Order: sequence, then C-alpha cells, then structure tokens
Amino acid sequence: MRVLFAAGGTGGHLYPAFAIARRLRDRGDDVAFVGTRERLESRLVPAEGYPLFTISAHPLARRASLDVLRTLARNAAGVVQSLRLLARIRPDMLVATGGYVCVPVVLAARIRRALLRARVPIALLEPNAVPGVASRFLSKRIDEIWDAKSTGVPVRSSLLHLPRRDEASGRLGLDPAKKTLLVFGGSQGAQAINDAVAALVESGGVPEGWQLLHVSGERDYERVRNASAGRWKVRPYLDDPADAYAASDLALARAGASTLAELEALGLPAILVPYPHHADAHQRANAQAVATRGAAVIVDDAAVSQRLGSILKEVCDPQRLAAMGASARGARRDAAAEIVARIDALVARREGPS
Repeated sequence: MRVLFAAGGTGGHLYPAFAIARRLRDRGDDVAFVGTRERLESRLVPAEGYPLFTISAHPLARRASLDVLRTLARNAAGVVQSLRLLARIRPDMLVATGGYVCVPVVLAARIRRALLRARVPIALLEPNAVPGVASRFLSKRIDEIWDAKSTGVPVRSSLLHLPRRDEASGRLGLDPAKKTLLVFGGSQGAQAINDAVAALVESGGVPEGWQLLHVSGERDYERVRNASAGRWKVRPYLDDPADAYAASDLALARAGASTLAELEALGLPAILVPYPHHADAHQRANAQAVATRGAAVIVDDAAVSQRLGSILKEVCDPQRLAAMGASARGARRDAAAEIVARIDALVARREGPS
C-alpha cells in the first residue's frame, strides 16, 4: 500500500502523522509526505526518513482583503503541483493531518476523482475541540474525519515506553532527586511563557525542591539562554521529548491537541496557557476539556507572568499534584493502530461506488 500524508506547519500536525506513518512503514507500506519548503516539515520529515514533496500553499483568508488574491494564487499553484504529484506517485490513500498545505492536496485529489474516477480515499485527522478553518473547509470534501473521540490522537511511539527517570535526568543535566517543571510552548515556542519563566526565577518563585527544564523554541533560544545565566536548563527544541517527559512531574505548556494527547498518555498534569490569537480559540476549548476533569489549570497568556508563581504554589502541593496526575491519566488507547485499521478499511472499499 502507498499512503500519502499532507501535513505541515507545526509539530502538532506532524507528530501524529509520524505516529501513523511509523506503523505503516513497520509493516512494509510505502509512505511519503507533502508539505511546504519553508516550514517545520522541511526539516522534520527527512529526519524521520520519509520522502517529502513540496508544493505552494497559503493560509485561507478569513475576511475579504488583498490577501485573498495571494491565497487564491498560491493555492491554485499548489493544486496544479498536487495534480502532477498524485498522477506520478498514485497513492492508495491520502491522509491530511492539518495545516493549510492540506487544502490544495485534498482539492487535487477531489479533481482527480471527478475527472478520472481515481477514487483515492481521503481522511482528515482533526484532534482539536474546535476545528480550524482549513479543517472546516475540507470537512465536506473527504471520506472520513478522525477526531479525539472516534479514534484518539496518535502519539509518538517513543513516548509509550519512556526511559528510567534517573537515566533521562542524567542525559538532560537534571538532578533526579528534584521535582521537575517541564516548560514548552509547542514547536514554535511561546514568548509569553518564556518571559513568565524568567520573571518567576528572578522573583525567587520556583518552589523549593523543584527545577526547570525549559524548551524555549529556536527563535527565542539565545534570549532565554542569556536570561537564564545557567540558573535553569534551557533547550531550543527537542526532536524527541521522551527524556524530558520521563524526568518531569508537571508541565507548563500551550494547549495544542497533540500536546494534550501526549500529556494524557503519560498522565502528566499541566498548567496550560492557550494560544490567544486563533480566531476560533480552539486551544482554549482544548484546555477547558482537560481542566474540567481536574488534570490542568488554565492561565491566560496575558496574565501568565503575574500569576505563574501563585499557581505553582497551589499546584506543587503534593496532594494537589497527585490528584491532578490521577485525573490526567486517560485510558491507554492505541490511536495509531485504530487509524491504520481505518486506512485498511477505506482502501478495501476504494473500488466501490463514488
């Protein structure tokens, strides 16, 4: 079987795709990716060992403006490029896992289906509580939608079998006898979270017996590293966060669906700072679902610097932390295996009526 993934932009779109792709590759299927040349997939996909085909794409415009013309032009070029790509590699299945690069690829697959009766099944993984604009646009142009309820959200296989805490701490330069707060803002980093951590340390607000592992994002790394002056551990990015998760007791993070799936799989409680600038506020909805069951505390992006110290005092109380950890542990679900089964079923039906 040959499966083509359309995914790009952020780790939240790419890592679930990698979890599915690894299962397919391990059983002997051919896997390739479509993305853009400018964004994170251009580095991560080749590093995972998969072919990457790049096309032109642009975010869908939310309102009438001159940007509409740029959107149309770039996505039209991407559709033409995708038509050529699909004709050349002839996939048995197309899986879109998010990002605006999915739009021209899915449209091209629909055009081929209409004109050539090339009925390649198309599925969309949409793990957010509120679907993004690209997912809403594509929802009527695909055969199946996979979400957190129907299939679960795949997580990287390395996170399902974590290393020992002492070994992971040693590799990261942490003290295994101390509690660890893992700080990260997603693949792009988060300036508000980075600033809040620096302010916390300056004010002496780190709880006694705790240490920080801070994944700053590459863009902000030098500034954060200089601010830390060696007082806490700072990394620009972690291609594989297994050691970081194994060594940690609490996370301070954004509320992307992929991040929350990882926290649930590991039973790691969190302080969540939803990204505030999405028009659909999907990270706020994601975070609220986790907070409702007692696994997380939500703090607004604009207030995190002022409130982080007081929230940590409450959350780091041993009884409170244990209760949050118990609430964080979801039922173990092999979402990647469920999705591979759905792929098999869709491909088996591909000769049926359109």
